Amino acid sequence: VTRPVPVFDATDDRFTAPGDMPARITAWCEERGLEPPRTRAEVVRSILESLAAAYATTVEQAERLSGRTIRTVHIVGGGSQNALLCQLTADRTGRPVLAGPVEATAVGNVLVQARAAGLVTGSLEALRSIVAATFDPVRYRPRTVAATAR
Repeated sequence: VTRPVPVFDATDDRFTAPGDMPARITAWCEERGLEPPRTRAEVVRSILESLAAAYATTVEQAERLSGRTIRTVHIVGGGSQNALLCQLTADRTGRPVLAGPVEATAVGNVLVQARAAGLVTGSLEALRSIVAATFDPVRYRPRTVAATAR
């Protein structure tokens, strides 16, 4: 049986620089009277839960600011390889998550260079269509109502 882990504010400036993240998480939790994660597994789970909560907050803010509904969350880059992070994000946002491509920056760079060289043409949307036709994302569906994130 796993115990619940604390969810911390992953956007807090203290978590920006590299360094002893478990110690920073412990300090953050203790400052708020929360029991910090005790094991390495609990630290990792706390980080993933906190990132997913931050993503959910960001999606809600983007909807409020834009006046548009966000129906799907896209996770690209290295984080797209973490199935638990993707599932937690789907659960907390209450929206499906499409994960991938892993090397999104490199793929985008190659496509922009190919367009500059005249090898491909089109708008940003056309380039995105090439990516969508080339890389199949992994889909994660929400398992729970996102009440904990809202």
